[in-house]
Amino acid sequence: MTSDTPAAAKPARKDPFDLPDVSGLTVGVLGGTGDQGSGLAYRFAKAGQHVVIGSRSAERARAAARELGLGVEGADNEECARRADLVIVAVPWEAHAETLEGLREALTGKLVVDCVNPLGFDKQGAYALRPKEGSAAQQAAGLLPDSRVTAAFHHLSAVLLRDARVEEITTDVMVLGEDRADTDLVQALANRVPGMRGLYAGRLRNAHQVEALTANLISVNRRYRTHAGVRLTDV
Repeated sequence: MTSDTPAAAKPARKDPFDLPDVSGLTVGVLGGTGDQGSGLAYRFAKAGQHVVIGSRSAERARAAARELGLGVEGADNEECARRADLVIVAVPWEAHAETLEGLREALTGKLVVDCVNPLGFDKQGAYALRPKEGSAAQQAAGLLPDSRVTAAFHHLSAVLLRDARVEEITTDVMVLGEDRADTDLVQALANRVPGMRGLYAGRLRNAHQVEALTANLISVNRRYRTHAGVRLTDV
């Protein structure tokens, strides 16, 4: 059977580098008084984002925010979660589950970015831990069924993030998640920091090896006394 009707054209493939404008989003950082969290808060605020850092202690968060300047605000973790459009989880691994369990309601409907690395340390150095859920990101997704969980920002040096003399953070950020619209937003946020590039790296089931790679980077940094990151070639 033939037809004179032309076949429907396939839709054009979306340009993976065509990312949304995230400049108007409020970014919350849980664990924002720690080295990694405060470093991320500083870089995003310097890039022009409105940033709220969270801590178990509101006063501690406000003090850390005053130290950072750049319009950063401080609040307790629950208020930080409620006020933010996008929430970065940068708490210690040991506090990960307890923190998220307590914020399930406040994080409902939020885009959550987990950057926690489950690591152990002994005399031989850092080594990766494997949570029963598979990864910290998958644990977060299980604890936050009404949130949109992604994973990113695992391999950034807190020293470089916090150093005001460093103008560019030359590294790639591997972004994982289940929904393209969400991973696009996280990639776009990473791109706001000079030198940084967000790249999609798969679904949350692939988060373990991304988190685990941090142990290798710690070994590199200790041997060569540097602050190594990750750069993907031919992209």
